[in-house]
Amino acid sequence: MSKIWVYIDQFKGEALATCWEGIGAAKTLAGQLGGGITALVFGKNVEAVAAEAFHYGADEVLLADDATLEDYRAEAYTALLAKLARDASPEVILFPTTTRGRELAAMAAIDLNSGVLPDVTGLEIKDGGLIATRPIYAGKLLSKVTCLTKPQLVTFRGRVFTKPVPDASRTGTITKVAPVLGEADIPTRVEAYAAGEAGVSLTDASVIVSGGRGVSNNPSLTPPAGMDEKQAEIWKAQQGFKLIEDLAQVLHAAVGASRAAVDAGYVPYSHQVGQTGKVVSPDLYIACGISGAIQHQAGMRTSKVIVAINRDPEAPIFKLARYGVVGDLYAVIPALAEAFRKRLGK
Repeated sequence: MSKIWVYIDQFKGEALATCWEGIGAAKTLAGQLGGGITALVFGKNVEAVAAEAFHYGADEVLLADDATLEDYRAEAYTALLAKLARDASPEVILFPTTTRGRELAAMAAIDLNSGVLPDVTGLEIKDGGLIATRPIYAGKLLSKVTCLTKPQLVTFRGRVFTKPVPDASRTGTITKVAPVLGEADIPTRVEAYAAGEAGVSLTDASVIVSGGRGVSNNPSLTPPAGMDEKQAEIWKAQQGFKLIEDLAQVLHAAVGASRAAVDAGYVPYSHQVGQTGKVVSPDLYIACGISGAIQHQAGMRTSKVIVAINRDPEAPIFKLARYGVVGDLYAVIPALAEAFRKRLGK
């Protein structure tokens, strides 16, 4: 069996795109350690996900297809993964840095008496051992770390490793495995799912347009009568975020926000980028009215191209940006949106 395993995080039979980047990272490691790549696919009616794993480069799939695994429940998934790892003794298990992936890696590490290397942005083999690179101190430094116990569990940051080009002709070996816990042994139940906001996922987005506290700074706007000062501020900010959403729609981008904007009540927490929000690595990050506090930079500084729009030429975000526009976002964003519409033929 392969020395390198990749956990495929899926929801309702659809794999998260980040998982295929994990197979890309695993292929690089497998070339140095030898052997193939095993994908772990747990769920209900997930045979299509197993087939997709082969397309992206897996050589083998450990497939657990059972009603008890239809919904992600940490107890059932952890018990199964830990048993498989104890039986096969892989060298490395890779997980995407998703909510489920992080939880599963942490709980499996406890059961396997091993450690986790979290939020990794680089992997290499040196003297037969795995060396991982991960950001520390809010992303200001990069640290090279290793785990002295086996298996080495790694959560990797999305949009950092290269996703392989799928080959629909590839196949491999599917090994079906049975769940460890029966329904009566699982202490949690999933009663229902609440629909989240529509739009492009921040984690998977190749382009993100984010707004900060500055979106409320438009003295030319007149709030509706009867609003107090706080309500008027939020109303102005919402008008600013409408411009951001319009630009995001043109670019098929996700909408992000700074913690200041979220704390002020401008947008929900689900949009927050930063140390206490989501960590993103898009190809293009457009920061609008964001000063660029170190906590925000921690969540987006690995973006490939950063564009900053701010009225303050001394804003810290300009030190990180490749391109900067000193100006009023209420004037700049509509002009950008119109230029992109013409360029993209929309």
